[in-house]
Amino acid sequence: MWHKWKPYVSAPERRRKAKREVQKLSKKGHPVSPVVIDGRTIARTFWGKSWCENLEGYSDYANRLPRGRTYVRNGSVLDLQIAPGEVQALVSGSEIYKVAVKVAVVPKARWTSICTDCAGGIDSLVELLQGRFSKGVMERICRQKTGLFPAPAEIQFSCSCPDWASMCKHVAAVLYGIGARLDDRPELLFHLRRVDEKDLIVKAGSGLPLSTSVPAKDRVLAADGLSELFGLEMTAVEDDPALPAPAKPPRGRSTKPKPGARKAPPKRRVAGSASTPGPATKPGRQTKPGRPPKKAGAATAANKRVRKS
Repeated sequence: MWHKWKPYVSAPERRRKAKREVQKLSKKGHPVSPVVIDGRTIARTFWGKSWCENLEGYSDYANRLPRGRTYVRNGSVLDLQIAPGEVQALVSGSEIYKVAVKVAVVPKARWTSICTDCAGGIDSLVELLQGRFSKGVMERICRQKTGLFPAPAEIQFSCSCPDWASMCKHVAAVLYGIGARLDDRPELLFHLRRVDEKDLIVKAGSGLPLSTSVPAKDRVLAADGLSELFGLEMTAVEDDPALPAPAKPPRGRSTKPKPGARKAPPKRRVAGSASTPGPATKPGRQTKPGRPPKKAGAATAANKRVRKS
């Protein structure tokens, strides 16, 4: 009869069947990703623990989860693939069963509320994925029904096994396997719920407006003021369009008079000076030996004194 249980299969036989099935999938090119648990602890990080605690917090799953923990610990989850909105898995039992888990997308209003409430509490994407943030942010993300983790009403699952229960042990093992997988790849939770984890970081800096105003000229300290204030020799930065072009120093002394300036009187030439040669000596006139010739300037000054007298 269809309702009868299948004969019991020992653990060694189940492992042999599982190994053969994995080899078949590998030959077909299917990327097999089993869930491997070291020891009895299923999840060790914030995201993995929070996922498992969320499942255990609902009474709907209380009766079926313990068998799922046993199955995931003994390596019965042969393959687990997490995609946006759904999980596909293979679980070893009396046979190899196919398990499908569908998770509803986070409502847009709820995700916006989560990002707004967590704004300023998460500094970087690394801090987010490692679960290193304040207790208030942790409580807001893990809040039942209004947080990031799904409630029972947001999860639908199916299994190819003959178990009539709404959640069989194979489905429970897959749900715990998701928590174990989040230990290594926490970003898969955001992909599963079809939200962008970077939104939590963007919201953190959205409250800081960027100033586009230019400071007044009287509030800008010039380079000369900086050098006097700090006693430093400032060098202007070249090719900067924000800085005024430096004045070019004059190459030579300008000969053009400035407008409105008085003209300097012309210089008088003095005969016999070094710059002006004196009158030439008349030809044929000889000076007495031993006496230097009289300077023209001296004769002119003597004539002026005679005229005045």
